[in-house]
Amino acid sequence: MIVDFRKILPFLVFGACLVFASGVSAQSGRTKPTPTPTPRDDDTVRIVTDEVKLNVLAFDDDGKFVGDVKEDDLVITEDNVLHQPTSVRRIPANVLIVMDTGGELRAVKSLDQTKKTARAVAASLRSGDMVAVLQYSDKPEIIAEWTDDKKQISDAIGRAKFGRSSSFVDAIKMATDFLTKSGVENKHLVLITDGTDSRGRSSDRFDAFQRLQGTDISVHVISYTRLEAVDIEPRTKSTTNTPFPRALPPEVASQLPNGARDQAQSPKIGPTIVVDRKYLKTMRNRKADLEVAGELLEKLAENTNGEMINPETLDEMIAKTAIVAKMIDASYVVTYTPKVPLEEATKERIIDVTSKRSGLIVQSRRKLVIPSSR
Repeated sequence: MIVDFRKILPFLVFGACLVFASGVSAQSGRTKPTPTPTPRDDDTVRIVTDEVKLNVLAFDDDGKFVGDVKEDDLVITEDNVLHQPTSVRRIPANVLIVMDTGGELRAVKSLDQTKKTARAVAASLRSGDMVAVLQYSDKPEIIAEWTDDKKQISDAIGRAKFGRSSSFVDAIKMATDFLTKSGVENKHLVLITDGTDSRGRSSDRFDAFQRLQGTDISVHVISYTRLEAVDIEPRTKSTTNTPFPRALPPEVASQLPNGARDQAQSPKIGPTIVVDRKYLKTMRNRKADLEVAGELLEKLAENTNGEMINPETLDEMIAKTAIVAKMIDASYVVTYTPKVPLEEATKERIIDVTSKRSGLIVQSRRKLVIPSSR
């Protein structure tokens, strides 16, 4: 067979080059780096460490605060599964007071009464507690940042203004953001409100409450709902012998001209017959809104280990602020690690804390709502 070297010469040269390159690499001691494989999702080991934080109240048999609670004194159950606390700490409280200063149909609720109540809460807290203040009517706004100076808080409360409408849902959202983003612990929210929203955003209110229940904030409520509902009852009937309350809040009536002001401020006398069906419907809807708001506020306080005050008189509203302050200042911050990670959880968990120590009474029941984003 005759081989034509002119045709195979290029291939021989290429092969020689490969052998030479291999030999150079071996002689120089250099090795080609091995590429690092890109890890796949199924090769990654994820370690998730959850910590649940909650406020726990501690009293003795006489209702006095117990100041030496330890981890071994407490037992935590989460959906009936036992847990042991990882830490129990006593630190000053951080309290955001929320003042409801608006509403088109308010009668008993007044700016003056809300200011008195807010000042009574701040004055009853123990020295060292940090306080901030949020007011809402047409819109919510922070009127006092964190301080332990009670005079500063009182002055800020005095600067609160009344408004025509009530942005309750927006206030809850702002309050939740303010407390969670502040980075503080032992967080408490005190609502002085009737719980109604001018725009009737019931679904938004539900979502705002659910989000609040996903935090470690204890919510305490000093409510106008019963006072307002009792006051509005005569207006829901077409015929009544009960004198109607004043038609306008004092803050609004005082700004009217002389004749109109006197008429607005004077009580109605004698039997009243109402033929305005639209007015009756408005009053009945207002009463229904107050009743629903009262129930939701009570559940919110219960689910966040807070206190609900629903007074029958304005004097009682002021007097019972001391109860709210006592509950706040009896709080420990307790943490534990759930045995079922939160990202594997059902949407809600029920947490109870009980005492193993004789003579120690603890109060902490919380419905923890797991955010859907986890």
